[in-house]
Amino acid sequence: MNDKRIYENVIVLNGEFTEKQYKTALEKIKEHIEPLEIKKLDEKGKRKLAYAVGKNNTGYFVVLEIRATEQEILEIERYYRVNSDILKFMTVRKYRR
Repeated sequence: MNDKRIYENVIVLNGEFTEKQYKTALEKIKEHIEPLEIKKLDEKGKRKLAYAVGKNNTGYFVVLEIRATEQEILEIERYYRVNSDILKFMTVRKYRR
């Protein structure tokens, strides 16, 4: 399975970050994803969460569209799990091209 597909990736970063800390954390994430084709990056801003995650009631929402293989997405998700800046994430396959 080496064919690339479009995935939509939603991540929620720690809402207690200052704007500068948020930008720094987002840059680190983009650097890690850099070898892949990022088709779209949409920063939704700081929002209130539906429920508390740890001690966080707010989070910075970011939506990414990434062109990648299934294996590359698994690697990205593994990175998200160990990154303490990321509260939650979700990846959905959009369509095939």
